[in-house]
Amino acid sequence: MLFDTHTHLDDARYNEDREAMIARAREAGVEAFVTIGCDLATSQAAVTLAEQHPSVYASIGVHPHEVKHIQDGWYDAFRRLAQSNKVVAYGEIGLDYHYNHSSPEEQRRRFREQIQLARELRLPVIIHTREAQDDTITILKEEKASEIGGVFHCFSGDAWLAKDALDLGFYLSFSGILTFQSATMLRDIAKTAPLDRLLIETDCPYLTPIPHRGKRNEPAYVSFVAHKLAELHADVPGMSVETIGRITTDNAKRLFKIA
Repeated sequence: MLFDTHTHLDDARYNEDREAMIARAREAGVEAFVTIGCDLATSQAAVTLAEQHPSVYASIGVHPHEVKHIQDGWYDAFRRLAQSNKVVAYGEIGLDYHYNHSSPEEQRRRFREQIQLARELRLPVIIHTREAQDDTITILKEEKASEIGGVFHCFSGDAWLAKDALDLGFYLSFSGILTFQSATMLRDIAKTAPLDRLLIETDCPYLTPIPHRGKRNEPAYVSFVAHKLAELHADVPGMSVETIGRITTDNAKRLFKIA
């Protein structure tokens, strides 16, 4: 069984077939999903979806692109949402200096605030970082994020970021990028990372893996990420797609405190 640890099931691209899409994932062996909040509205939608589906869990938080929109009362709203037993993480939060939809200064300030809130709520954090490696690690250290743990979602950084994340006790989550022809360095990192720190995700509807690249992504396709990870760890005795599925699902349940 597989656990897709990062989805955007509320996305409008699923409005016509959301239930069928979830059913296809179940048929493909996906036993659980986390659907991600990127602002207050999508966090509310994530919690609603999670409460409607036994296999769906939710995260809440504000993506670095969106932190310029944070208003008075948002953090109190997140505190209320976190009372749902289907909320298992805070995120995705972090820094993104590629687009700078929100200013770097505001991103850093809001990142700190949200780690502090995650610590208050005792939720692990889901980290988004792009072209902001040093600041991301520095802030995680200074805000003692290792006390709650978390995951670098859609990991696509270099070996130094992988080491820094692992040293903090964080997990690395790999997406469909792992299947891209150009992702040689990423596959090297995935091959050498400890098996007990690996997670898998789709980040759907984005980052569709080969052989479906160019189409809308969906959770059923997390199986292609699992296949690639199993292939990369083929030298481990007894390794198979089923083994990778079991390991990464156990890792996800441990991180998110799901029985």
